[in-house]
Amino acid sequence: MVESAQKFATFRLVVLDGRVYVEHYGGGFQTRDVFTLWGLLQLANRYPGRIPDIDLMFNCNDTPSVKSAGHRSSPPPPLFRYCKDDKTLDIVFPDWSFWGWAEVNIKPWRTLVKELEEGNRRVKWRDREPYAYWKGNPWVSDSRSDLMRCNVSKHHDWNARLYALNWDSEKRQGYNNSNLASQCKYRYKIFVEGRAWSVSNKYILACDSPALFVRTRFHDFFSRGLMPGRHYWPIREDDKCSSIKFAVDWGNKHQEEAEAMGTVGSSHMKEEVKMEYVYDYMLHLLIQYAKLLRYKPTVPEKAIEFCLESVACPATGIVKKLLMESMEKRTEEAEPCRIPPPFNPEELQEIMERKANVLKQIESWEDKKANI
Repeated sequence: MVESAQKFATFRLVVLDGRVYVEHYGGGFQTRDVFTLWGLLQLANRYPGRIPDIDLMFNCNDTPSVKSAGHRSSPPPPLFRYCKDDKTLDIVFPDWSFWGWAEVNIKPWRTLVKELEEGNRRVKWRDREPYAYWKGNPWVSDSRSDLMRCNVSKHHDWNARLYALNWDSEKRQGYNNSNLASQCKYRYKIFVEGRAWSVSNKYILACDSPALFVRTRFHDFFSRGLMPGRHYWPIREDDKCSSIKFAVDWGNKHQEEAEAMGTVGSSHMKEEVKMEYVYDYMLHLLIQYAKLLRYKPTVPEKAIEFCLESVACPATGIVKKLLMESMEKRTEEAEPCRIPPPFNPEELQEIMERKANVLKQIESWEDKKANI
């Protein structure tokens, strides 16, 4: 069954008796595969001997591949990737940027969290610009292109300050305008998906400012635990500009509640999505996955053994810098954190209803304001 996912995969990973083997198939974007594999090697280094024998396929691109509609009467091919939606069955795994994103000069998550905390301390929330801020590549999705209509102009001010970012130009200028730790200067930060989900959700949430989430379709391994009205404020997909203006007006009028939402969202990222827990999630996921295998994995004929040296030694420039910066410095003797049992259907339904009720409540406030 694992081989049935090969047509979607960037690489195949086999762990056998604690040793890591990789067979590359190609099709990966930038250095995502390098940093994803590096993260797996750091997991093996952090918890030596605890990763069970596994055999898996991994896709390093954005959009989920395994459609649930095509597998109602047959098992889906097991495929790991960074995100999924309600219509797909891909297995969600932490994305490469937790260990760094070389092509856009983003540091490893452990380092960046500390820098974001310093940026948050430089400008207190009530002293920040009272607008919603977004900077990014607007050309990767219709939703982002549509968001740019909400920028301030001589005709409208939707309380949004939006900046298109051309990464080629930014690279030539030494990334002077894309330092994430220097962007926590606005009271509100907008999150909008790209081709699928976007790694930017964690940086936006960690800014001590309420995150305004344009209605999301995709989720990664942690975002399913976010609650609208508590960790973020939802923004309508089909009426972004008015929805953003209402959110900012509401927050500026209810500053205590808005500031608290920013703090809760930021604390969640720093405490619940810290690297220690990211590694624990990875280990738990691989252990549960291994229990489903009905055979002893073997090393594929074209696979190459991977270790810390084989990845780090050939690397150069910023790639090498980020690899070294994200290297685990010690092994963990303690047991990983305990993951609570899965929700039963009734509990899951209650959570979904709570989320839906918050969305309806906020939309009703928006509609009432629009009709005044």
